[in-house]
Amino acid sequence: MQVSHMLSSFITILVLHCLLLSTFVSCSSHGEITASTNHKNMKGNAHKQLSSQMLSYVAVHGLLLWGSMGFLMPVGILTVRMANKEEAGRRVKVLFYLHAILQILAVLLATVGAVMSIKNFENSFSNHHQRLGLALYAAIWMQTFIGFFRPPRGTKRRNTWYLTHWIIGTVTSMMGIINIYTGLKAYHKKTSRNTGIWTILFTAEIIFIAFFYLFQDKWEYIQKQGLILGNDNNNPQQQPAPASDQDQEINVSTQRDNQKACTAKRNALRNLFD
Repeated sequence: MQVSHMLSSFITILVLHCLLLSTFVSCSSHGEITASTNHKNMKGNAHKQLSSQMLSYVAVHGLLLWGSMGFLMPVGILTVRMANKEEAGRRVKVLFYLHAILQILAVLLATVGAVMSIKNFENSFSNHHQRLGLALYAAIWMQTFIGFFRPPRGTKRRNTWYLTHWIIGTVTSMMGIINIYTGLKAYHKKTSRNTGIWTILFTAEIIFIAFFYLFQDKWEYIQKQGLILGNDNNNPQQQPAPASDQDQEINVSTQRDNQKACTAKRNALRNLFD
């Protein structure tokens, strides 16, 4: 009896200990789950805030590079082409300084965009957009230094400088336009946001700039054609006035005298050799 009583008491105490232990474990696990859930929620909220901030950085970066390489740099090229077609004068100086100001603003905007990308973005250079962007940053600064060290006209270095400046500027502008398209594609890939409207707007702008670029080559020809047509309309070809009867009689008399003179010369030659 004592053994069975002790055994039953031990079993009762063991069951109570198990119940208390299970209750403690359940409470602690519930607390850990709650704490873990709260930590994940806080981390998720922080990640969402970081993502929205990162998206704003990406948008500002894209607008800066659009304004720099997608607008100011091509417009600067158009202005210097206009200056080259003008004769020496005040207008040439205005267009030249406008070209310099536009290009300097383009370089400054591109530099701000580069600093933003280095400071805030993950620059692994694992895609074409980042690699091409790095090459463009180096090219625009090299082009800037070349522009400041312009040799005077009439020297041998002038031709080499002009060719180098023209090639680097044209290639940099074209590659910048291409990189804007790759940036729009990368933005769509990262955020799943629609960039169709931005692509259409940028394409329309580039088409207008290209049309104006080609129109510059034909403008002088169009002006000349207009002047020629205007002169033709204002100064029609003068038709010969009809001869009067008196003039006709004089012409007939002159022709008869010429014929008589020729006949007399032939008779004189015949008499000479007979």
